[in-house]
Amino acid sequence: MTIPLSASRFPDVSAAEIIKELPRHKINRRQFLHRSGAGVALFNILPGSLLRAENLSPNAKLNVAGIGIGSRGGADVGEVAGLGHNIVALCDVDEKYAGKEFTKYPDAKRFKDYRVMLDKMGKEIEAVVIGTPDHTHAVIAMEAMRHGKHVYCEKPLAHSVDEVRKLTAASHKYKVVTQLGNQGHSSDTIRRVCEWVWAGAIGQVHTIHAGCDAFKNVYCQIPNLAKVDEPHEVPKTLDYDLWLGPVEFRPYSPLWVPWNWRGWMHFGGGVIGDWICHVVDPAYWALDLDAPSTVQAEVTDYDPVKHGLTYPPGSKVTFEFPARKARGPVKLVWYDGNTTIPKPEDFPADEKVPGTGAILFGDKGMIVHGSHGGANCHLLPENLMEQYSGKNAPAEKIPRVKGHAWDWIEAIRAGRQAGSNFDYGGPLTQVALLGLIAIRFPGQTLRWDDEAMRFTNNEAANAHLRSAYRSGWSL
Repeated sequence: MTIPLSASRFPDVSAAEIIKELPRHKINRRQFLHRSGAGVALFNILPGSLLRAENLSPNAKLNVAGIGIGSRGGADVGEVAGLGHNIVALCDVDEKYAGKEFTKYPDAKRFKDYRVMLDKMGKEIEAVVIGTPDHTHAVIAMEAMRHGKHVYCEKPLAHSVDEVRKLTAASHKYKVVTQLGNQGHSSDTIRRVCEWVWAGAIGQVHTIHAGCDAFKNVYCQIPNLAKVDEPHEVPKTLDYDLWLGPVEFRPYSPLWVPWNWRGWMHFGGGVIGDWICHVVDPAYWALDLDAPSTVQAEVTDYDPVKHGLTYPPGSKVTFEFPARKARGPVKLVWYDGNTTIPKPEDFPADEKVPGTGAILFGDKGMIVHGSHGGANCHLLPENLMEQYSGKNAPAEKIPRVKGHAWDWIEAIRAGRQAGSNFDYGGPLTQVALLGLIAIRFPGQTLRWDDEAMRFTNNEAANAHLRSAYRSGWSL
């Protein structure tokens, strides 16, 4: 029986052969996953001892806790509950903002501090869902893994490249099942995009235009910079110190709690942090992109010194990925805010370029898709759709799954890894984080050494690869 690796490269490799080869080459799981293009199923066939296999029956219910449930995290918890699993504990620093979610699960024990929850309920909780603001993802995910809990963490995985690396390593150390919250990775459409690319539907892919034009007044907070120092009382229902978590203290402001933290650099990753893990995911998987060699940002109406607490109203970030395996080099150009994806010359006159989505350019045609796993994907020119859809569609090389939470839960039951585990979601997040650093140095080409985890030509940029933690917090 063959395993569904990147099918265009290893169509006839058996599970036993893969396992036999691992010790000989002495490569770790992340290296093998990316160098082979094994986007989903490598861990399905590895020995159970490599993971915390639960030895659960197919109908077993897991005990799951939610941490940060007021917004996206609440939806993630709801998906797990909808699969019939037990929500045994809920944790949020804002009892008012999370109030509606708390009432949905009257039997779940309530907490404000995730550390207290994990200490008190360590034996009852088997897995956690993390939906807190970006700046707290790493410390919470790390603590959960130290307690032996399987982790589903919203994107971006972390707030710095160093945090991504440490979380990925910890997932190996503690042998837990992980999943990044880029829900489209479990869609049928992302699989279709991959299979089109692997079948050569658009030939050799050389360029990707991707972007997001959503929530412009959230991601760019320049109009609110003058209000940052205005005094405000902390709401009685909010534990602001816990909300800040590991970042340096700054007085409470409704400018960032509970929603607009996404547009402030101390707390959120802006549009790039929020959307690259959704929009670039199909190309990243299909082309086995791994890490770029260079990154350069162009910004509009933005001064990194004057406006440096927030993000530009428009960005264009160019990533150059070196040739890899059978493919040549790939250029990824990211557009956001007021800087939108340009319309290609040979694009249909009556079709709108995606506002949030991507275009993959090959030497034979294009793949156009929206967000979250290649939604509404199609081939251009139209005659390619006739050649590669319906009865002419490429063979399904990647197993289909029933949903993102479902894939994570089933992976826990089976003692395998989920599709967007930290070995995959971590490097994908890293692409976004490198783009965020480039925004701080507009017009400069930053040269990236992935193995050394440093920029080779800009020491000032290297200062942003690691997070600083205030007293009492660490990773």
